Formats: sequence, C-alpha cells, structure tokens
Amino acid sequence: MPHSGSKHASRYPDAHGYYGEFGGNHWPAHMGPALEELAGAYRELRSSPDFLRELDEVRTGLQGRPTPVHHLENISDQLGGAAIYVKREDLNHTGAHKINHCVGFALLARKMGKRKLIAETGAGQHGVALASAAARFGLDCEVHIGAIDADKVNANVSLMRLLGARVVPVASGQSTLKEASDSALHAYTEQHAHALYAIGSAIGPHPFPMIVRDFQSVVGLEARAQFLSITGGTLPDHVVACVAGGSNALGLYSGFLDDPEVTLHAVEPLGRSAHPGQHAATLTFGRPGTLHGASSVVLQDDDGGPAAVLSIASGLAYPGVGPEMAMLGKSGRLSVDTVSDDEAVATYLRVARSEGIVPALESAHALAFAIRLAATRPRTERILVNLSGRGDKDVDFVLAR
Repeated sequence: MPHSGSKHASRYPDAHGYYGEFGGNHWPAHMGPALEELAGAYRELRSSPDFLRELDEVRTGLQGRPTPVHHLENISDQLGGAAIYVKREDLNHTGAHKINHCVGFALLARKMGKRKLIAETGAGQHGVALASAAARFGLDCEVHIGAIDADKVNANVSLMRLLGARVVPVASGQSTLKEASDSALHAYTEQHAHALYAIGSAIGPHPFPMIVRDFQSVVGLEARAQFLSITGGTLPDHVVACVAGGSNALGLYSGFLDDPEVTLHAVEPLGRSAHPGQHAATLTFGRPGTLHGASSVVLQDDDGGPAAVLSIASGLAYPGVGPEMAMLGKSGRLSVDTVSDDEAVATYLRVARSEGIVPALESAHALAFAIRLAATRPRTERILVNLSGRGDKDVDFVLAR
C-alpha cells in the first residue's frame, strides 16, 4: 500500500479527516462533491494491485527509487559527536522528494479520468516534479507560483515550461507560496470537473493531507530498512526534517512514528529574526486557525488573517503547517527548533565544501540543526536527516549574497 501501515497511520485521520482537533474540510460547500469523489477514488485505488504495481514501476523507472541513506563522514568527524546520516531525496529525478506524491497524483488523475493537473509551487521543485509526472502520464499541467519566487528560481520556471507546463505567476500580496496556493485553489474550483489539484504539501482539506502523507511515506519506509541494515539493527536516535507544510517531514517520520525511543525533530525557518513578519516558524509562534481549507496552526496577524512570512528558502515561506504536523506538534511527539537564514546559508556552503553535496536551502535548515545537535551528543548516537532536495536552484542566489 502507498501508506506506511503504521499504527499511527491507521488511526489518523478519522472518518471526517481530522487529526485530533486539526484538519477537516473547510472549503466552500460547492466543492464537497469534488473532494468526496477524490476521497472515494483514493480509498479504492490505494489498495488496488494494478495501481500499486504502476506506482512502483514509475517510482523505479522515472524517479530512480530507492534513494540511499548516506553517512556524512567528514562533517561527523569534524564535529566529534553524534554521526550524521542523510536520506538522499535530492537524488530523485527532478531533484527533490516532491516527485513522490506528484507521480501518485498523476496516476490517480488518470485513473479518475481527469485530463489536467493543477498545483502551486514555492521553490519550484514541486512544479518541476509535477510537470515531469504530467508529461509521463500524458496530462496537461498548470503551475501557480508567486512572482517573487518565479524570479528567484527562474531556472525551475524554465524547466516547468520545457516539460510542457503552463506557468502562472501570481503578483498579489507577498507574491510567494501562500498567494500561489490561493491562486491554484481558485483555479481548481473552476476546473475540478476535468482537473485534479495535486497539492504541494500535506496541507488543505481532507483528503489531501492524507494522500500526500501516504505517497511520501515511501521515504520513511525505505529509510528505516536502510538504516537498520547499515547499523546492524539499530534505529537512529534522532530523525530530523525541515518543516513548512510537512510533506518531506511526514514522509521521513512515517517510518519512525511508532518508535518512542526515536526523537523526531521539526526544524522551522527563523528567517531574519523572531520578530513577526521576519520568519515562518509556525509551530513555534503560531496559534490555532484555518488556512487553505483545514483547521491547523497558523501564523496570524492582529486581525486573525495569515501573517506576512519570510525565509531565504522559498519552499518554507508559508504561514501554516498541515493538520497532521499541527497535531504532532501539540501532542509533544515533535521537538521543534528553528534555524535562521544565515545559519542555513552557512550550512549550505559547509555541506557543499565538506561532503561534495549541494543541498537545497530548505534541506540546509534541517542539516544546520543536525550539525548543531551532533556537536552536543555522544559519538554513540546517530542522527538521520531528510536531505529533501538538491540546491542547484539556489546556487546563483547564495553566491550573490
């Protein structure tokens, strides 16, 4: 099955799409039939042998799965503390974990008789992955991106167009990920009869968070088996991922949620400072609210609307988290920490020059915290980090700082 089969995954969400107090469907009532259609189709297909066989084939042939777990030996030796390992999701075709759920949505759309995929993107990795998946399955593709992000990750915008996608720049508000999501959701409400919304993270109304988590759980399932093999049967002491919506984090966490001895770390972008509008650290500073069709934790302004956010990593500049991430944060299952823009950039450069790996700025947040943590932990401990994407898209931007 595309989901992890864990005890946690079997409990959440409930029949109404809730993860404790978070989740549900807070979209306009007229979208209810489209969401019910999607939930029903996914419920049937998620255990279909033909669907799972096709999904495995495209994961192997197009994506290049399984991705390896790799020991960062040089940095671990420099620190002299806990050993750092990375799950190399950057080695996926198109360069990030995003393609895990993009190929799932593309296959799902084809099985449902939909002709088009619609989505938002921030750093551009989701857009490129979706354009690639759409081309593979013969579907039209429409990707919405904030105008500021479009300039920042212009190479990815060009790739989307090369792969046949229609790119829609969004110039409203802050012109970043939240506005791109607003625009894509609006487009889906107008085109749902023939299109499927391939949401970019584990956010939105039910069943989107569940579907994304399930498709991303391949990361955690692989990582768990690989880590046990590498270490002779020992689980990692710490599992680390950067967090915005939560797709890459939930993907890795899926393999370890039922293991209380494994500490799960959620690393949020502190941006320039802890002042409102200067970061996107939702679990740290947010409060319960509703965003993009689901109850969750949201960074809010004085009027209760989504607050302005800032992060050097476009994929983390989002004023909320998905409902399952919100539940895990409130329950105490997650240890939540933050990393600033400057620390992320320093780590980007350090990993490139010490290990020969160029991580995405999003992933550099998780790696920065792991380096900080490793320096304080004994050599006997092991840390597993989701290296969720590669940093080609960020090279010019970082070197120009």
